Amino acid sequence: MLVCSGPMMKLVYKLQAEEYRYDFPVSYLPGPVKASIQEQVLPECSLYHNKVQFPSSGGLGLNLALNPFEYYMFYFAISLITQKNSPVTHHVSPSNSAYFILVDTYLKCFLPTEGSVLPPPSSNPGGAIPSPTPRSPAVPFTSYGMHHTSLLKRHIAHQPSVNADPASQEIWRSETLLQIFVEMWLHHYSLEMYQKMQSPHVKESFKPTEEHVLVVRLLVKHLHAFSNSLKPEPLSPSAHSHTASPLEEFKRVVIPRFVQEKLYIFLQHCFGHWPLDASFRAVLEMWLSYLQPWRYAPEKPPQSAEPLPRSVSEKWAAFIQENLLMYTKLFVGFLNRALRTDLVSPKNALMVFRVAKVFAQPNLAEMILKGEQLFLEPELVIPHRQHRLFMTPTLGGSFLSSWPATITDASFKVKSHVYSLEGQDFQYKQMFGTEVRNLVLKLAQLICQAQQTAKSISDHSAETMASQSFFSWFRFTPSEMNGSYTGNDLDEIGQDSIKKTDEYLEKALEYLCQIFKLNEAQLTQMMMKCGTAQDENGKKQLPDCIESEDGLILTPLGRYQIINGLRRFEVQYQGDTELQPIRSYENATLVRLLFRLSSVLNERFADQMDVLCSREDFVGRLCRYHLTNPHLIQKIRYSPVVKDGTSQNWGPRISLRFLASYRTLISLLMIYFIASWFYIGPVGCTFIILIGYFLYAVIMTFFCEGWKPHEH
Repeated sequence: MLVCSGPMMKLVYKLQAEEYRYDFPVSYLPGPVKASIQEQVLPECSLYHNKVQFPSSGGLGLNLALNPFEYYMFYFAISLITQKNSPVTHHVSPSNSAYFILVDTYLKCFLPTEGSVLPPPSSNPGGAIPSPTPRSPAVPFTSYGMHHTSLLKRHIAHQPSVNADPASQEIWRSETLLQIFVEMWLHHYSLEMYQKMQSPHVKESFKPTEEHVLVVRLLVKHLHAFSNSLKPEPLSPSAHSHTASPLEEFKRVVIPRFVQEKLYIFLQHCFGHWPLDASFRAVLEMWLSYLQPWRYAPEKPPQSAEPLPRSVSEKWAAFIQENLLMYTKLFVGFLNRALRTDLVSPKNALMVFRVAKVFAQPNLAEMILKGEQLFLEPELVIPHRQHRLFMTPTLGGSFLSSWPATITDASFKVKSHVYSLEGQDFQYKQMFGTEVRNLVLKLAQLICQAQQTAKSISDHSAETMASQSFFSWFRFTPSEMNGSYTGNDLDEIGQDSIKKTDEYLEKALEYLCQIFKLNEAQLTQMMMKCGTAQDENGKKQLPDCIESEDGLILTPLGRYQIINGLRRFEVQYQGDTELQPIRSYENATLVRLLFRLSSVLNERFADQMDVLCSREDFVGRLCRYHLTNPHLIQKIRYSPVVKDGTSQNWGPRISLRFLASYRTLISLLMIYFIASWFYIGPVGCTFIILIGYFLYAVIMTFFCEGWKPHEH
């Protein structure tokens, strides 16, 4: 119904033929446009020229007088922005939604990559649908960062009638559709707002949704395909001026004139304000799609036996130079985001891998570096640049006319691009300069740390799975007694995800080395630095800290590691284990009763236990295994507590608190219940348990004296 040849569009074209006008409220427009019109300042975009109706009473009730096609497309475009406030009953993939499919259909219809724009269906046989009234030549066309006139104006202004040229008559729909989409989807942040970091006009904050970003990515991808479908230029310039159709010239400038500036500001805002979570992937893919127009070129790469990375052709050097900030400044913005994210997460690691893979394409880094060199070229070698920068071409001339292929003109184009987006006083930060290189080294260090953390999580998960056996029910583990948590929130991601994380990070590090020419000595040094915080088993990593008289003090890197979950201190109870708070898995009454009984026994037999534990024979080893806790001081090194708080030594003693654990009680009940099947009474079962544990203790004393699972 809503497709290009459907009933709705037929109705639109029928009303278009009758030259109806409809009021569209200015309050529905994006913030910068709405503020400009309310201040009675006409926006630069030609879409609003001769359409604003200023009421005589004041600034309230402003409307745009639109023709039926513009009216329909305005409401269609704004529905993407307003539908986020509607309740969602069930989740539908954006790419499968009707709106997404309709946008794709309209783009293919009005911005065709093959052939010309299909003429609208006419209600009168043989009749033609008239295009809107030609724009007044006195009204300048939108600049979009460059001062030039409309391509369509040159074709329309020199004709006695618009209907004389069918191509010029129909291309207005293509231009109108694109302008409406760009204005409604991207023009929510003015250039002045971005440059000044605040806007005196726009008070409300606009937060794009993930679906909004996905639709904009669809627009970007189609515009690349539309622009790349441009026919090769003829050798003779005179032939070009007479044979090039309006649609062909529209393809030539569609991206730099209509999209570049607003998309750059839109991406800058998303990079700076989007949450640090996996949903940023939508913004990332939109950015990467814009950076790779060669992916949407009609020619196909040659087939080869080995899938080698495709080299970026030199013909894209002009696009890279004229979009230099899209590559360099946004890359720095991504680095700053990546340094604040948890790279152990597979989704975050995938984003770093995707960016590194794109920028590591052969010849791309060299062309970006060449663009930076052109921008940094001294101003004096380009004569008359200031005059050429601010002069607008006349109607007889063309912004597209070829300039001499010299270094100076290429440098001028790069400077014009940068200064038009960032202003004349912009301090450019080189992507391959020292400052950005240091950020890359920090990211490489974080990648190494994330790899070590992922390995630790993997090892811990493997040990946890191995220990979860039936016989573990009959053994009291030390983690229950000291109350520590040795796991990690990332344990739930699974072994497969951890393996993917390691693969993504390893390839990302390799690509970063290719892009920035990092040598192996630097990487080896970083890997060694990452490994210094591991303990003897290589499974526990402390946050980065320094030793002091008061204990461990966190460094800025250590604070970052804790905030992002890369490393942590072991949270353990460091006081007397007999006096620690009662746990949820313990019976409070039994804990108190067993503590009193243990205290009485320890006071009564303290001297005898000291004598037994001081012996060097097997009896002394057996007593030390059961009555002392030699690993308490060793565990304290994993906590940043002060040294004075850990100097107390409680000596050998009896602890019966393990009998208050529900797990221990259930295990004993299960043993007694199973023993009853074999006609073994409670006394006999108790005797068997004691004999069995004594044999177990003897074996552990012989072979594992250094490992102490619990106290008795």
